[in-house]
Amino acid sequence: MLDISTLPQLKNAKNLLAFSAGGDSTALFFLLLEAKIKFDIAIIDYGVREQSKDEVAYAKELSKTYAKECYVFSAGLIKKNFEAEAREIRYGFFHKLIKEFDYDNLLTAHHLGDRLEWMLMQFCRGAGCVEMAGMQNIQKRDNYTLIRPLLAVDKSELLEFLHSKDIRYFEDESNFNKTIKRNLFRHNFSAPLLAKYKEGIRKSFSYIDEDRVELLKDIKLNTINNFTYFKCSSSMRANIYAIDKHLKSCGHLLSASERELLKLQKTTIVGRKFVVVRDRGFIFIAPYIKNTLAMSKEFKEKMRRLKIEPKLRGYLSLDEKVINHFLKTNPKYLSEENTNS
Repeated sequence: MLDISTLPQLKNAKNLLAFSAGGDSTALFFLLLEAKIKFDIAIIDYGVREQSKDEVAYAKELSKTYAKECYVFSAGLIKKNFEAEAREIRYGFFHKLIKEFDYDNLLTAHHLGDRLEWMLMQFCRGAGCVEMAGMQNIQKRDNYTLIRPLLAVDKSELLEFLHSKDIRYFEDESNFNKTIKRNLFRHNFSAPLLAKYKEGIRKSFSYIDEDRVELLKDIKLNTINNFTYFKCSSSMRANIYAIDKHLKSCGHLLSASERELLKLQKTTIVGRKFVVVRDRGFIFIAPYIKNTLAMSKEFKEKMRRLKIEPKLRGYLSLDEKVINHFLKTNPKYLSEENTNS
């Protein structure tokens, strides 16, 4: 049931499974055991459901039974934008673990239904082929690889596996709340379509994946500390895809409005945490730091001469070697006027 193409990446690697105790991640847990893939698990307790305590207890029970590390994070109260904030908390926790314990891969239990649901949501909000292709079974991130071994498997197949093995799992009652957009799409559209056209949908996604390789060429990102840059592609959509990919690895998912701003503006503040700058054939991504009080006169003058975007200067003032390294490796970035200053 696991995607065969992901197995070489999982073998002899250090894997972290994003676990929730729901049917999807529980099925993946036991499928990985059957395939003799080594892994540990990480679970988030958002504290909004009584059942979440039982889910964490189950995660700990499984990890003890099967000799796995189990990392638990208890999130604080989320007052608004629950879905977006929960995702940021979740991936922030995963990234911390990946960095601290040197995991090679992050595994998630996204399946065929999740992918179709995502595609339909993107289609309805306005998106192109690349955006609608959405999830991939293997996606390289800055310092790890995101792997979805169940992306071609239907939810019904996962539940059948669990029931045949008499494996316990939890059902999150919030999955039935149709005021949540993804649930609305799942119950009204993606689930009924899969019930009737599962094999055709599965085949269509395999063709989409082949087409996507031709449509979108990878852009090489360069990272120095928390500063990332790359040479602009002739396709703005390819540039935005690269920005999105990097920010996802930092725990931020671009909104539709942020994507539009990136197309229109040379400088964009994203999520109040990052600044993205398009300048002289490059795109720069850095933490957004407003405070410029600590800047020396010499630094300010250097930034002025180099015509560095003011919103980048806050970060650069704390890590000046970044700009020095960039200029050394990309001397053509400097205009003749700047070089002679």
